[in-house]
Amino acid sequence: MAVRRHRPGDQETELDLTPMLDVVFIMLIFFIVTTSFVKESGIAVNTPEAETAQRQESANILIAIHESGDIWIDGRPIDVRALKAQVARMHAENPQGTVVVQSDEKADTGVLVKVMDQIRLAGIQQIAVAARRAGS
Repeated sequence: MAVRRHRPGDQETELDLTPMLDVVFIMLIFFIVTTSFVKESGIAVNTPEAETAQRQESANILIAIHESGDIWIDGRPIDVRALKAQVARMHAENPQGTVVVQSDEKADTGVLVKVMDQIRLAGIQQIAVAARRAGS
């Protein structure tokens, strides 16, 4: 077994990992800040087709109406009577965003009208109804 002796002229080198860790943390922060978060209503909805459907970029409140008439917002079912307060709270958090209602094409129109009425009672007049572009 060879024994290595420390000689006076030998220098021990150490690798300093601090700069590398700094770069990794800066990259992590960059990716977290630049990530776009996709908002979803919580259920899959088969929206009707429309020739004039347009993409809505700044939707911050998504409300889904299932074909059974259930209303979903932020991944949770909600009663139509509680919708006004929930929408008002969410709109206060982000006043620039819009409300998009995703109604299933087999859902009752009466439920859609009730949902839109509660949204307007919450003080929001700009409401978009989701549709997919015909042929897509």
